[in-house]
Amino acid sequence: MKKVLLVQPSLQPPGGGNGVAAWILEALKEQYAVSVLSWTPIDFTAINAYYGTALHHSDVTSYTVSPGCRRLIEALPIPLVLLKMSLLLRMCKQMQADYDVLITANNEMDFGRTGIQYVHYPWNFQPRPPAELRWYHGTTAVVSTYYHVCARLCDFSLQQMRQNLTLVNSDWIGAKVRGCHGIDSTTLYPPAAGTFPMIPWEQRDNGFVCIGRIRPEKELDKVIAIVAAVRSQGVNAHLHIIGSPDADWAYYQRIRQEAQTHAAWISLHETLSRAQLTALVSQQRYGIHGMCEEHFGMAVAEMVRGGCIVFIPRSGGQQEILGPAEPLLYETPAEAVSKIVQVVREPALQTQLRTYLAARQAHFSSEYFMQRLRDIMRNFLS
Repeated sequence: MKKVLLVQPSLQPPGGGNGVAAWILEALKEQYAVSVLSWTPIDFTAINAYYGTALHHSDVTSYTVSPGCRRLIEALPIPLVLLKMSLLLRMCKQMQADYDVLITANNEMDFGRTGIQYVHYPWNFQPRPPAELRWYHGTTAVVSTYYHVCARLCDFSLQQMRQNLTLVNSDWIGAKVRGCHGIDSTTLYPPAAGTFPMIPWEQRDNGFVCIGRIRPEKELDKVIAIVAAVRSQGVNAHLHIIGSPDADWAYYQRIRQEAQTHAAWISLHETLSRAQLTALVSQQRYGIHGMCEEHFGMAVAEMVRGGCIVFIPRSGGQQEILGPAEPLLYETPAEAVSKIVQVVREPALQTQLRTYLAARQAHFSSEYFMQRLRDIMRNFLS
């Protein structure tokens, strides 16, 4: 049996990259002897509940950095994500000779030899997404020195990294990878996992669902304003926000207060299990997303798989989920309101859009992801 090493800082929820890593394990656990090298110890109970996998510690061999090293670095007041990854890479290069395939779901990586890297957003692409910027990124000299030290620590080679088979989560990200590194890539959409009940349209609530971590770039306040404006035009709709608090506690409190103030039509659902999420999504007719420049848009794929008619910003990789569905794309809140009201008031248009979106669902299922990944692995080994 071929041996595979997955190198991943963490598989713990939340986060789309960690979810892809979990489903990589699910796809490979039966046909390969799989090991995981991670910074954060693995808790499969939490992973399975959040991502919908069925992983067990008997499925994989787990390796982590020493507890002492982890405690020392995590005691510092900044994330030091690159330093943690550099230490993992250093360990990986010491272990790599024992494995047939090296793979990561954590962007570009130099394994010390050719492997498989799944890129969600190229780490060297500039400018960085605003959500990733922190106060210390303004100190150019310090950041450059930090990058240099981390690269030396793991002996990182751009030339070696470019030899990897590169997978990306959308064609939009693939174009950024090509512009940043001059390499081609293969698009493998992440899975919107879970079983979504097929509830008939006439039995669904006339509600909107919005999924995502509660942080500023998700633009939940914009979503609330859009649905409020739709209601002001005589549409009796409500909004379900499904998410969990993130680093920005002030923003979370603001959204929570909005939900409490408008409790008659806004419901805030925090930290739902995968089964609870799929059930709630499948009970609503519509979905809405506020974030622009999504790398892929897992929330959008989940709402499509749940049978919702979904409205999204006309930007980023999320457009590939809906395809050229002009009635569902918006650039401004006013355009979103206009298009939503039109769809809600035209049953024939609803039927047309539902049929169109239903044909796209299979491309974002866990079964489709796993089959494609297994094919990619076989081709890589051959």
